[in-house]
Amino acid sequence: MSLDTVKRFDRIVAILVQLQSKRIVKAQELADRFQVSLRTIYRDIRTLEASGVPIVSEAGVGYSIMDGYRLPPVMFTREEAGSFVAAEKFMQKFVDKSLGNYHESAMFKIKSVLRGAEKDWISALETQIVVDPSRELFNKKIPNALEILFESIAEKKQVFLKYLALNSETPSERFVEPVGLFHENGFWYVLGYCHLRKDYRQFRTDRMLMIKRTQQVFTKEHGTIDEHRQKDKTVQKTKVKILVDKTIARYINGNKKYYGFVSETIKGHQVEMTFETSDLENGFPRWYLMFGDYAEIIEPESLKIRVKDILNKTAAKL
Repeated sequence: MSLDTVKRFDRIVAILVQLQSKRIVKAQELADRFQVSLRTIYRDIRTLEASGVPIVSEAGVGYSIMDGYRLPPVMFTREEAGSFVAAEKFMQKFVDKSLGNYHESAMFKIKSVLRGAEKDWISALETQIVVDPSRELFNKKIPNALEILFESIAEKKQVFLKYLALNSETPSERFVEPVGLFHENGFWYVLGYCHLRKDYRQFRTDRMLMIKRTQQVFTKEHGTIDEHRQKDKTVQKTKVKILVDKTIARYINGNKKYYGFVSETIKGHQVEMTFETSDLENGFPRWYLMFGDYAEIIEPESLKIRVKDILNKTAAKL
């Protein structure tokens, strides 16, 4: 059997698994995943049909397996089984209690179909992997926040939020149409249309004091979360250049992307970093002060003035 034949066999099996995982799978989605042409995907689908798998296809929609058709349980390799351990550890720490419980239940079902060797492999790893996030990501008083948000997005129904913004001393109450969720800079955020502000806003899950389901349907078609986040990149931004000691530069690598990092150039014992930021008032200057004694601002002058202002106010209170 040639190598190409083996690769094609593996791809066809993987396509079959993916068809089981979703109600509708688009041909382009399969082509992108396996990095082959659409013509190759069409040929692979015909092979599955010829082998007796009842695939329903609809032009412009995608492929699905006929309702009622049952396939044998999926078998996992040892490495795939091992990846479940890491996934479970992250789910225990990076989602709320409700979603974590659902994932735990799903994991029991997955483990139940593993062979003995794979079960032993997982058992050997489970007690040796620890995930410890540095922040509380959710309000413990609302353990089902993600569950409610997932339902809202899927069913296109509004949620009611009681929310304490960073710059506010009192919470606000608002109806929100969630577009999507994203994890960034150590926090979970919900991007949604806020009826109180009549605009799209981001809400951090740890600042939610209450969240409730409603029966009120969405009033708008919102598009995808990627489309909205791309719009944020068109906001007017200021170019910033700083020089940072090499000894410190590596310690800020984890955060620099969040503050608009663009590029860097090595200059002797220093690293020249370029950023594009929309927050010269608080976000960027306060982050810069965390390592400012090992750095120098090249431009703009307004950033130097703002940093000096913060330092002067701090010194006046000492």
